Amino acid sequence: MPQDNRQPPIPLNDFRPGDTFANRIALSLSGLHRPRRAGISGTSAHGADSIILAGMYEDDIDAGDRIWYAGHGGRDQKTGKQIADQTLDAYNMALLRNVALGHPVRLIRGATLRNEHAPTEGYRYEGLFQVRSYERVRGKAGFWIWLFYLERLVPDRAG
Repeated sequence: MPQDNRQPPIPLNDFRPGDTFANRIALSLSGLHRPRRAGISGTSAHGADSIILAGMYEDDIDAGDRIWYAGHGGRDQKTGKQIADQTLDAYNMALLRNVALGHPVRLIRGATLRNEHAPTEGYRYEGLFQVRSYERVRGKAGFWIWLFYLERLVPDRAG
């Protein structure tokens, strides 16, 4: 269960889409995504502030500006396969909270994603995404997962 030992929020203007990080340690030290292992950063009370899309869950779908993000849990750490149902744990609750509060989340893509949207190495900050909806569905492996639908927020170019 994630602890709520977060620092004050980092101003959004401290990072720009396209900023890159060599590894999870550099990413964590930057403050953009503090957890060094978890893909979801945040709390069930305040919502998620960042997520990493790195190809770790077979049910993730990366369509560039639209993402279907499989929640946390049920994955075997050694094989990477989904072996159990996902529960409504604090990580998944954090993303559900974003829907309720209307708060966007920072998206970071990892090179392990291995698609046309992924960086060639390390991790890249992609910008803000709105968590539009979620549902509990049977994933490809037959287990219940939480699937979150996100859309990129386009900055106001007029201002």
